[in-house]
Amino acid sequence: MLSNLFAQQQLRNRRWFLRDCSVGLGAIALNGLLADGAEPLPKPHHAPKAKRVIYLFMGGAPSHLELFDNKPQLAKFNGTLPPPELLKNYRAAFINPNSKLLGPKFAFKKVGKNGTELGVLLPHLGEVVDDIAIVKSMTTDAFNHAPAQIMTLTGNQQFGRPSIGSWVTYGLGSESKELPGFVVFSSGSKGPSGGNSCWGSGFLPSSHAGTLFRSAGDPVLFLGNPAGVDAEMQKDSLDAIKALNEKRLGVVGDPEIAARISAYEMAGRMQTSAPELMDLSKESKKTLDMYGAKPGEPSFASNCVLARRLIERGVRFVQLFHEAWDHHGGLTNGLKAECGKTDRASAALVRDLKQRGLLDDTLVIWGGEFGRTPMVQGGDDGRDHHPNCYSIWMAGGGVKPGLVLGSSDELGFNTAENKVHVHDLNATILRLLGFDHTKLTFRSQGRDFRLTDVHGHVVEKLLA
Repeated sequence: MLSNLFAQQQLRNRRWFLRDCSVGLGAIALNGLLADGAEPLPKPHHAPKAKRVIYLFMGGAPSHLELFDNKPQLAKFNGTLPPPELLKNYRAAFINPNSKLLGPKFAFKKVGKNGTELGVLLPHLGEVVDDIAIVKSMTTDAFNHAPAQIMTLTGNQQFGRPSIGSWVTYGLGSESKELPGFVVFSSGSKGPSGGNSCWGSGFLPSSHAGTLFRSAGDPVLFLGNPAGVDAEMQKDSLDAIKALNEKRLGVVGDPEIAARISAYEMAGRMQTSAPELMDLSKESKKTLDMYGAKPGEPSFASNCVLARRLIERGVRFVQLFHEAWDHHGGLTNGLKAECGKTDRASAALVRDLKQRGLLDDTLVIWGGEFGRTPMVQGGDDGRDHHPNCYSIWMAGGGVKPGLVLGSSDELGFNTAENKVHVHDLNATILRLLGFDHTKLTFRSQGRDFRLTDVHGHVVEKLLA
């Protein structure tokens, strides 16, 4: 009995402190967190080159050895065993590392002003190669899909850390009051292996989590009113819910209540803004043909058009997942199919942003979670997971155009020069957005966390 009375007194004291001490912590939370629908934001540490990001994430891991990193020696030694010293301390995901080498399945072609080598499966990217920077010396720590995707996008292989899109909106907020600051699309045969942790907010306020949009129909389920509920009834309901939430926020000062209020308000605004956004029929035929998109048909191409439309409306971070590149077998036909779905639209996005004057301050990133082995899997037509070396490309937003950075050894197994770890990539992305990656932090569980953990160096050679 006495313990219950003591607990009730403690609760009353806590409520009094939160509500009435000074001007009331609940009131402070409400005023601060709901100003313009968001919490107070850190300020950039220096002038940004990029204002927004479009991240084309090729889930499953495209083979750098067929697309970006031409290795004549790999072709020469096709069907032979790799050098024993190459395999020391190497761990493969599924194959015996001492498997035969597999030469590239497709030829390469020199394109652009600098004669950059690209796989023949990327003819459209070749047309804009002078506007992009290719990094051929990427490396990561994980060799299976889910942990590697989460590692790339959150800086840690374990679940629960904020994604890069969440860090960006935490740092910069959103320029749109009608749409979420961080929007996600998914194409390919399935969603990313890492699930919604790839766009989760972790310990950051939940208002910074990515919002998953559908490519056709209502972008978010249940966005429209059900039968029998008109606008007036909805407004009355939302006003009542908001009043209750604000009252509770004033008592306990929980930031998640403020995030909930903000989410309700955002959903109401999206009921008018989202349908207009998704209507690709408003795009010209010339634009749709450039991307290879068709109104009403979900596709990676349509998602690329929508990404451009979103950043035009002030959305800060758009992430497109295309989870279809895991070619343990069927590499030849698989690469043909996926490049056919993605090459034109990816290049069109760069071209479209440039002609609209948006590329200079929009950072575009294309890449997966790791590369593929020089050794064969699946008979003679597949490659296993390979974290030691892979390739990505970037464009706009302060990235040096026409650059090819880094190289791998003669078999495409290890990086040879200008190694770029995923922590370095993330540090560089934040730098382009105006942040010192060591200073963009959030305190959780008694310590300051950051996207790059205790690692990462800005890749200065990538900067224009």
